Amino acid sequence: MTDRPHFDLRGSGPVLLVVPGGAGHPMGLDAMTDVLAEHFTVVTYDPLGLAHGRLGLPVPDQRVQDWSDGAHQVLQETLPEGESAYVLGTSSGGIAALDLLARHPQRLRHVVAHEPPCVAVLPDGDRQRAMFREVYDTYRASGLRAAAARLAAGLAEQEAGELPAGQPCTRVEELASPMALFLAHVLVPFTSYVPDLTSLPRSAPTSAPTTLPAPRPPRLTLAAGADSRGQLPHRTAGLVAERTGSPFVEFPGGHIGAASHAVAFAERLLKTLF
Repeated sequence: MTDRPHFDLRGSGPVLLVVPGGAGHPMGLDAMTDVLAEHFTVVTYDPLGLAHGRLGLPVPDQRVQDWSDGAHQVLQETLPEGESAYVLGTSSGGIAALDLLARHPQRLRHVVAHEPPCVAVLPDGDRQRAMFREVYDTYRASGLRAAAARLAAGLAEQEAGELPAGQPCTRVEELASPMALFLAHVLVPFTSYVPDLTSLPRSAPTSAPTTLPAPRPPRLTLAAGADSRGQLPHRTAGLVAERTGSPFVEFPGGHIGAASHAVAFAERLLKTLF
């Protein structure tokens, strides 16, 4: 992380912080944020500054807490006094959004975590973390195509089969590719992260009596793509929702629905937030 976080602003209205997945590069999200910017001040966080001139520079192994601390700093810079923010985190960005909510809940209104792959919460979490380590080892041994094929099989909870032959990326190639940076420096530490589910807000009974006004706690919604049913990220999001008593909502598309089904994804998010 750099000392000052990188982000882009567009639109007007309440602040909506977007934390992208992968290595945090916001590529592919413009069509979604075009729709959202009609209703929100969309703040798109770029944790590694990859879209802000830092692609090609050295990247260390990433920590979830650094991404969420950076997101907190972004909100301190962009959130008007007295207002609270909406947050959308997808994939690895969804994990950062959960950590942001657990550690920095002040001035958050509603967090939507879309398919956060924090598989440690699962009964077979050790096996799934070993699968992600195998993806990393495949990347180091055989390069991007083989690792992507192993990852796709793992997310679908299928046998990998024969993987494409390939060569390891050179350092220059790795630093120039957001996907390679994700496999090298984000995948294993983020999927090994154990969320503090006890620190996340739980849905309160609607019939609970109240005698004095109290600050409204931030809301949490877990989301997964309709096309991800039967796959690992969908199962993980569902279990986090169950363990926290949070709503679970299906969005259009699959794991990268924010890019592949941008308009429908944005419209579903608007319905979920409001």
